[in-house]
Amino acid sequence: MGSASLSYKGHRYPAEVISHCVWLYFRFPLSFREVEELMFERGIIVSYETIRRWCVKFAQRYAESLRRRRPRSGDKWHLDEVFIKINGERKYLWRAVDQDGMVLDILVQNRRNKAAARRFFRRLLKKTRTVPRVIVTDRLRSYGAAHREVMPSVEHRSHKGLNNRAENSHQPTRQRERAMKGFRSVGGAQRFLSAFSGISPHFRPRRHLMTAAAHRAEMSIRFAIWDQITGASDRPTTA
Repeated sequence: MGSASLSYKGHRYPAEVISHCVWLYFRFPLSFREVEELMFERGIIVSYETIRRWCVKFAQRYAESLRRRRPRSGDKWHLDEVFIKINGERKYLWRAVDQDGMVLDILVQNRRNKAAARRFFRRLLKKTRTVPRVIVTDRLRSYGAAHREVMPSVEHRSHKGLNNRAENSHQPTRQRERAMKGFRSVGGAQRFLSAFSGISPHFRPRRHLMTAAAHRAEMSIRFAIWDQITGASDRPTTA
């Protein structure tokens, strides 16, 4: 889905303003009111409720467009699950990344049993349309049981020390969860985290492996891609 299939018809503000607000909200741990304030400082008057509607309407579409531009995922998958609080209740966020740290998928579920692991495995295979060479998990027995049913031919390595890549991938989500003071519903958490896992990593290259000049060049490319998929030629600077 490129910019050609996105329509901003009926919106008062141009694409560059809308996409910039969505970028601010998903890239940084900001509230809708804080995004409103940042835009006001630039001379753009838009309410936090309008920004919220833009994020609901466009964020997932932006994220899917970015995912389609990613290189093919690696053949070594790291899977992990962590608990998150939703409306005061404990739920589980399942996450899969490849050996380069690229997020393959996330899924919010009520449990972390065999059925939940099996559902996540099947969803991963369907979404990536590929079968990994190796999967790496912690010692949760549900992974082993689901692995034997869904992808028995794939090598399964189960060891807590091998799974730091997936565990580290949870950190931006934790930071955002704290800023949002938790999620209000399973559906809302799934929608937000699905868009967040598509947008946020796009603007988080592996900075520690780059020189300052290389990082600036890479970010320029990534912003150009963002402008292309959102249909925004320039990020807003004035009203």
